[in-house]
This record gives sequence, structure tokens and C-alpha cells, in this order.
Amino acid sequence: MRSKRNFDFVKSSRIFLTISAVILLVGLVALGVFGLNYGIDFSSGTSVDVTTTKKLEEPQLKSFLDEQNLGDYTLASGENRESIRFKTALNEQQEKDFKENFLSKLDPDASFEINIVDVDIAKEQERNALIGMGVASLGIMLYIVIRFEWRFSVGAIVSTVYDALFVICVFSIFRLEVNLPFILAVLTIIGYSINDTVVIFDRIRENLRFAKIKSHADLEKLVNDSIWQTLARSINTVITVLIAAICLFFFAGESIKLFSLAIIIGLASGAYSSIFIASQVWLYFKKKQPLKKVAVKPQSTT
Repeated sequence: MRSKRNFDFVKSSRIFLTISAVILLVGLVALGVFGLNYGIDFSSGTSVDVTTTKKLEEPQLKSFLDEQNLGDYTLASGENRESIRFKTALNEQQEKDFKENFLSKLDPDASFEINIVDVDIAKEQERNALIGMGVASLGIMLYIVIRFEWRFSVGAIVSTVYDALFVICVFSIFRLEVNLPFILAVLTIIGYSINDTVVIFDRIRENLRFAKIKSHADLEKLVNDSIWQTLARSINTVITVLIAAICLFFFAGESIKLFSLAIIIGLASGAYSSIFIASQVWLYFKKKQPLKKVAVKPQSTT
């Protein structure tokens, strides 16, 4: 099947790969300099969940919290439930004063659930999250290795690592909070990115079965046509999930806003990397393989 489209993904890939490398380099420098803005899940602090009997306005709550002088905090409001995360671990007296002030000034019938995360627990959660992410990623990569040849596997691994690092670097540059939902978002992004990549790889492998490859130009054309043949499917899938993620970002609760944002960034990156990174890495290694010469039958002189 020949594509009638004019845009050549393969010939344009060098420009996009250069842009990708520059963006990732800037992000990694920022990550090395600034690190990540860890939330309470990965740093010590105090989590306070308050169940209220009446609706409290956000400005009123923030004014109250500022008056308590308990340090930096984040506030997520739900229906009759307020989730407050203090960056510092509160002592017993501070907890007691906070409850008394809340009951007297905001809601006398409110109930509290307070959890303190110390440094050791935060480090353990960070370690477990990284291990979980590593095991899940390894399982996905193992699937690619079993299903495809090693050149496909290398392309999938490179593009997936790019997607994960890209999202992490964006959160580092803009100092967005990294917590357990962020880890879930990264794993979701890896899954969607692999899905897009497998669709393109499957078409490339299918076209290889029937193609007569005589030169590197034939290989480039095969990759370009394969991308065009799967492009509509990839775009439709990404747009469908993006609509859901954007709706979550704007209309869902504060607690999953950053999760939704990570998904939005990762989905766009995953669709991009499947086309301009994964398939191009496979093409690069495939060109290193000697082309099979087609035997030509000698013509009879009789």
C-alpha cells in the first residue's frame, strides 16, 4: 500500500530528533540543578483530612490556614471534605491548636484524620515507587523483546525512556509537585506510548513480509508508508484519551489535577516519540544490516 501523502517523516526525523535531544538535555540539566518538587508522599510532612458538615469557601479556608503559621501547605477541596498537606511535620501541640481553632472558627462539628509522614517513611515510599515503576517498565520491555526482533525492542525502549524523562523534566522545570499519583501517571504514559509504538512496528513488520527491499531508500519508504497507514488510528486514540484527560484537568478535583496534566503531556509525547523516535531508531539499526541481494537467473544463450 503506497501513501499519497507528501510529508516525509523519515527525511524530517533528523530535525525532530535534534529538537528532542535539545529539549531533553535542557530538562535533564534542570532536573540535576533543581531536582523534583516532592509532595508529602516522598518527603516528611503532615496530611490533614477534614470532614465538614457545611460548605467552606476556599478563600475563607486559605485565610484561616495562613493565620495558623504552620508553614507551606497545599489545599484540595472536595464536597464536605478538605485535604490539607503541610510541608512540615506538626507536633502534638500544633495538632491540638489546629483542631481547636478549626472547630471554633470554621465548623464546630468537623472531624479530623491526621497522618504524619517522617523522613524514613517518605524515603521508603520513594524507593518502593521507583521499584514498582522499574518492574512495570521492565515487564513492558520484556513483552516487546519477545514479540519483536531486537531492533524494534531498542526503538521501543529509547522512545519510552524519552517519554518518561520528558514528563519528569517538565515537572522539574515548572516545580510541579511529584507524588504517588504522578508515578501512576508515568506508568500510564509508558503503557500508551508502547501501545502507539507497537501499532507502528506491527505495520512495519507486516509490510516487510511483502516488500522487495533493494536499497536504503526502499526501507525509508516502507517506514514512511507504515507511519501514514497507522497515523489516523494513532491520532484518534490519542485525541480520545486527551479529551478525557483535559476534562479531568479542568473539572475534576484538585487532588488529580497534576495527574491529569502529566497524562496530557505524556500522551502528546508518546504519540510524537512513536513516530519520530521509535521507528527512526529501528530504521537506523536496520540500515546497518547488509541488504539481501536478489539472485538473478542467467539468461539462456540458446
